[in-house]
Amino acid sequence: MTAPRALAAGAPCPCGSGDAFEACCGPVLHGEPAATAQALMRSRYTAFALGDAAHLAASWHPGTRPGDLDIDIDPGLQWTGLKIIDVVDGAEGDKRGVVEFQARWRQGRETGELHERSRFVRQSGLWWYLDGAVR
Repeated sequence: MTAPRALAAGAPCPCGSGDAFEACCGPVLHGEPAATAQALMRSRYTAFALGDAAHLAASWHPGTRPGDLDIDIDPGLQWTGLKIIDVVDGAEGDKRGVVEFQARWRQGRETGELHERSRFVRQSGLWWYLDGAVR
């Protein structure tokens, strides 16, 4: 597993929130609990953008995470934008949440979009990614 790509101090967060990485997804990628399901989803997008496979594995609920999980992030694949389409529940006091999003990517001259509706659960004070339905 290669080390995640680092960002310069004050760099904008890859998730597109408009905030600096260190004030947005940075703390979650460095081990702080996500406050909401959407915050965890944004951190997972950022982990893909930076090549942080460890965060992707650690934020996946152990009950739905494949036992033979081997996250291999293709360094030639660039994630180029995130759009949140819908958020159902997933606030700080909720137990479950759903986040629907579109994530754009580029690989060489090819471009595309991943459209997914992801489910999250909050257990023991932590938000976890359960699974997602690609649309």
